[in-house]
Amino acid sequence: MMNTLNIDFQKTALVIIDLQKGIVPIDQSGQVVPNAKKLINEFRKHNGFISFVNVAFHDGADALKPQTDEPAQGGSGEMPADWAEFVPEIEVQDGDYTVTKRQWGAFFGTDLDLQLRRRGIDTIVLCGIATNIGVESTAREAFQLGYQQIFITDAMSTFSEEEHEATLRFIFPRIGKSRTTEEFLAQVK
Repeated sequence: MMNTLNIDFQKTALVIIDLQKGIVPIDQSGQVVPNAKKLINEFRKHNGFISFVNVAFHDGADALKPQTDEPAQGGSGEMPADWAEFVPEIEVQDGDYTVTKRQWGAFFGTDLDLQLRRRGIDTIVLCGIATNIGVESTAREAFQLGYQQIFITDAMSTFSEEEHEATLRFIFPRIGKSRTTEEFLAQVK
């Protein structure tokens, strides 16, 4: 049986990972952006804190270039000019907090932790793309920083169902609570 969520919107942030033009196309379900939009609407209704996170690089020299056995999917080379722009459907507004990261996780090298703590936030509702890369890296960082977390499983996606399910099954249960969009919304009304 699922535990009830006790959401205090004054202490809870919605953190949305990499819903940007260059990354959203990997969402094979087609549900990430619509479900994220439902979460955004709910947080706006309660005047909750929303952080939109994207990944971008100034000139490519600031991008990680690890020597790996398996290069990152998507290839390398020049990115389209609008690659890092948030998709218009999520409607980033004045007052929303945006974070540009240079690596997988949203905390390392950014002021996200500082901004959350200054607002008294102790809980993060997390969604975005890719489940096992940007979302999971952010979740692990948030866990180590002491945040409570709620993962919205149908508002995240990755390259394959196998990769998505591995994170949902083996990582998230150890560091937070998982809910679908509808389960979350039903528990906060």
